[in-house]
Amino acid sequence: MRSFASRGVIVIILGIFLMLLMGNTPIAIAQLPFELHGFLDARGGLRTQDDPHESKTATLGETRLQLHLFKALDWAKFRIKSDFLYDGAVEGADVDLREANVLFTPFEFMDLKVGRQILTWGTGDYLFINDLFPKDYNSFFIGRDDEYLKAPSNALKASFYTTTINLDFVYTPRFNPDRFIDGERLSYFNPQLGRLAGQDAAISPLKRDGWFEDSEIALRLSRDIKGYGLALYGYNGFRKSPEGYDPKAGKPTFPRLSVYGLSVRGKVWEGIGNFEMGYYDSRDDRSGEDPFIPNSQFRLLAGYEQELAIDFTGGVQYYLEQMLDYGAYKRTLPRGSHAADEFRHVITLRLTKLLMYQSLKLSLFAFYSPSDQDVYTRPNIHYRISDHWSGEVGANIFIGEKDHTFFGQFKDDTNIYLGLRWSF
Repeated sequence: MRSFASRGVIVIILGIFLMLLMGNTPIAIAQLPFELHGFLDARGGLRTQDDPHESKTATLGETRLQLHLFKALDWAKFRIKSDFLYDGAVEGADVDLREANVLFTPFEFMDLKVGRQILTWGTGDYLFINDLFPKDYNSFFIGRDDEYLKAPSNALKASFYTTTINLDFVYTPRFNPDRFIDGERLSYFNPQLGRLAGQDAAISPLKRDGWFEDSEIALRLSRDIKGYGLALYGYNGFRKSPEGYDPKAGKPTFPRLSVYGLSVRGKVWEGIGNFEMGYYDSRDDRSGEDPFIPNSQFRLLAGYEQELAIDFTGGVQYYLEQMLDYGAYKRTLPRGSHAADEFRHVITLRLTKLLMYQSLKLSLFAFYSPSDQDVYTRPNIHYRISDHWSGEVGANIFIGEKDHTFFGQFKDDTNIYLGLRWSF
């Protein structure tokens, strides 16, 4: 581990030296045969309380170098974006290849992107129904930049454009799961143990990693009607986090899942409104009688945002999850297990204020679930020092009465963080 970490530190030091050289010789950058951008980011975070299930108070302690290479030719565009990092909170170095893809247009009505890429769609703000592309909730909950909520996919994306409707088709030949909470860095509620757990019960699920056998397909049909964006969605694959359980193997699983949904987004009153819904078809347990596989669900989202004053915006959302076949779920629930509610409600609030000629941004995002009786808030202060330098400070605050609710399980993970970034 130490040698691996040392190699990571050496890579980062060399990267810093390279950037300093480039920063003092802009002509050298201009002479490169490709565009080069990136940043150096130093970030640290601490828990505000003890967590008996984690060995460290630090939740984050990383230095990250990102290099973004881009080359456009007449027939294609090439992109590579990779992060080189060392994180003292886990005493490890890593290389995170964010993107490595080629985009070309074989026909006037078609774009094709092949390789590692960040994929997203849908209308929610930090809430996802029809976006079944991988997420990184470890990054989200410890204070990394928002871009790291979206994890990369190894996929083929084909986009078709017509005068009436557009089609996006994404094929992932091998399942790309979320970078889910596994207990190594953040504690969580373990339903098999019936208690909070962390490094003492780190999640090691049964993998779905067969090429073409464990593939995913996602579709979106979209069009604009009088300024309103309408879309239909389809997905065939698996639960992105290990929400199932195999009692014979004694390991969590990724149950099969199909999702069908729609969305609309456009002007409402003085702002922008959005509506999204989806049906989650639990293909491994359509009757709802298997207690180790999540039931099918109906999900709904409605949101609204507008400018409340000069440089001050606000947004609200209402989110609903309904568990289907709830009676079968209650009948087959193992004795002593915590029963989920049939309906889970979540309300969100976003407030953003810009000051000092928009160099200073004050923001607050809050989740509140009246059914779970838990809260998650994300206050943040971001300051753009210059064209190249920026800094921020923030917190991830979890409050909950019960250990087994979604946000309540992370109450021992409440943390504060700060970061400093130099971009080039």
